[in-house]
Amino acid sequence: MIGSLRGTVLERTPNTARDESCVLIEVGGVGYLVFVTPRTLAELEPGSAAFLYVHHHIREDVQTLFGFMHRDERATFQVLIATHGIGPALALAILGTHSPSVLVDIVASSDLGALTLVPGVGKKTAERLLIELRNRLNLPMLDPVSVGAGGPKNSVVGDVREALTGLGYAPEEIREALRDLPGDGDASTLLRDALKVLGAKRA
Repeated sequence: MIGSLRGTVLERTPNTARDESCVLIEVGGVGYLVFVTPRTLAELEPGSAAFLYVHHHIREDVQTLFGFMHRDERATFQVLIATHGIGPALALAILGTHSPSVLVDIVASSDLGALTLVPGVGKKTAERLLIELRNRLNLPMLDPVSVGAGGPKNSVVGDVREALTGLGYAPEEIREALRDLPGDGDASTLLRDALKVLGAKRA
């Protein structure tokens, strides 16, 4: 199972027969074809060194690699493809349109319009995905709650911690991110800010 790749970018292809962006990375004399979002593709110049977190997607008839610049993107991709009705191509399209932190905010606020910005996602599909993703991202309790002293604040932080755990972050990473959060805000905002902190630490 391939979890990451570090090597040299040989070539990149914005448009393939599958209508997906891909990059060819050479590692130890072997070239790996990796599907990426257009945003990631733009950062991978031919001839440059590259490191990608990889999801190795295995089916009976094919094995496919999907690459991401940051681990939170890979974690979100894995949550997406475990969701009913979302395959790898749609998951990649979603992440190509919205970053993980923005996606969490969209689902937490039930922003139907933002989700329909994803190519191939119409209103009915977006409505279904909002329901499915709210369950997958552990967001049923992430309604706006004022953060105050005592119980409410602890409850909100607990919701954020649970959501980050569901996205695959380690306890020590979560603790560090929560220490950097502001002292007030609702759960969806704090979760978005925590994802930004975690992404910045890996930049």
